[in-house]
Amino acid sequence: MALMDLKIDFAFKALFGSPGSEPILIAFLNAALRRSGGNSITSVDLISPELGPRYLDDKKSILDIHARTEDGTRINIEIQLTNRQNMEKRTLYYWSCIFSDQMQRGMSYSELAQTITINILNFRYVRATEAYHTTFHLYEDTDQFLLTDVQEIHFMEIPKLLTNWRKRTVSHHEDRLVRWLLLLEAADDDEIRNELETIAKEDPIMKEAFEKWEDISRDPQALAEYHSRRMAILDEAAAIREAELREQRARKETIRDIAKRMLDADQPIDTILKFTGLTMGEIEEIRRGVQ
Repeated sequence: MALMDLKIDFAFKALFGSPGSEPILIAFLNAALRRSGGNSITSVDLISPELGPRYLDDKKSILDIHARTEDGTRINIEIQLTNRQNMEKRTLYYWSCIFSDQMQRGMSYSELAQTITINILNFRYVRATEAYHTTFHLYEDTDQFLLTDVQEIHFMEIPKLLTNWRKRTVSHHEDRLVRWLLLLEAADDDEIRNELETIAKEDPIMKEAFEKWEDISRDPQALAEYHSRRMAILDEAAAIREAELREQRARKETIRDIAKRMLDADQPIDTILKFTGLTMGEIEEIRRGVQ
């Protein structure tokens, strides 16, 4: 049967963030946060994903998954298919909203719990490393000691994960997070799906995830909502891509115009090549146009 693409936020939330999904969410969080043994998360409460407006005219923000663990830690999980070029400020804004919304009348600042945001990205984002999972805290610049652990931000980049997995530098057998993130690719990749189905025979929570995934993928109402959301995301991605292409075309036309002006001014070809980044063939085309 055709399964929903779990990278679509509707399907992701249905599997990991709906009532009854708590064991699946706990398994993912323990893998993502590297918790095990006595440090493991044992229970979570799903909290309303709606963040109220900060000011009267503000729009409300809707989180993908918002949960609270047994020790009060707040966790937000977001899944993003396209790079809107605003991830740093977006994740910090969501983090700050969740952290500050804990404050109630009469509370002490010391009672504010650790707040963690997990961003699962279907694009490359952190340029400084090929590691698929990066974690950020507040550290002192020189000596690199931790100021506080209340802020923790994760980025998990699926394209990097797939590259590392195919190179066998990460293993879904040895790393629980790898298998949970690979699950997001399993709808369209038979190799991944078969590997994870084999693991599910020994892993009861992974087996439960497959069963729930199949259930929501055959539910008519869920399918209608899924396809509606999928089309909206694809339309948005197409609009973003078209805007990028228009910007690229405009930039290239600007560069070609600069090259024409330099040719008119009898600037040396080597200078034009270096300054514009155009090829010799492109310069010759422009020269023929000039003449």
